[in-house]
Amino acid sequence: MSYLVVVAHPDDEILGAGATMYKLAQEGHSVNVCILSGEVNARNYRPTNEELNEDLHNSMEIIGVDKVILGDFPNIKFNTVPHLKIVQFIEKAIIEANADVVFTHHPADANNDHLHTSLACQAAVRLFQRRNDTPSLKELLFMEVPSSTEWGLNKAMNQFSPNTFIKVGEVGVDKKLEALAQYRDVMRDYPHPRSREAIKGLAAYRGGQAGMVYAEAFESVFRRGF
Repeated sequence: MSYLVVVAHPDDEILGAGATMYKLAQEGHSVNVCILSGEVNARNYRPTNEELNEDLHNSMEIIGVDKVILGDFPNIKFNTVPHLKIVQFIEKAIIEANADVVFTHHPADANNDHLHTSLACQAAVRLFQRRNDTPSLKELLFMEVPSSTEWGLNKAMNQFSPNTFIKVGEVGVDKKLEALAQYRDVMRDYPHPRSREAIKGLAAYRGGQAGMVYAEAFESVFRRGF
């Protein structure tokens, strides 16, 4: 199976699905990441492009990612980019990764780039209906990104509602934290949602919901039998 995680920014992929990505890679699946913006202009402590590339490489190596597809869309300005351009970029990533299953942001996330990533991804995953050279999509899942998903306060939109729980175990959570630590200035002190304690606590809570020892939670919004 080939999995593709489509996110707006570097570190979103680990925050949302890092432990699951590690588990899938350990099981022998192909795990790939599409990051739409390699820029970090809006961060308080901005690393250089060279530093960010180094952080990204080190993080992906820990998780076992096969391929990273990096875009150059403007950070926190996805709303200024024609929707079709983002859709077509994700479609190319789906083809390059030969993706069977796609993970992406929840559309109610507080971060506006996450919203536009999710909308474009929802359009792009229909590619198999138009092209014979693309594997039929088996599943599309939304993930939760701490410090963004829980701040989706617009009640006019459906909030993140997990219905799929993947057991990752303590080893998976530890690998997720190790991979996150490669991104300089991303982790925060407790009780910030991007602290070690909060991330591990969320995995414990999601695991408890489903009777598992640590889990990551997702919202499966499209699934074909497989």
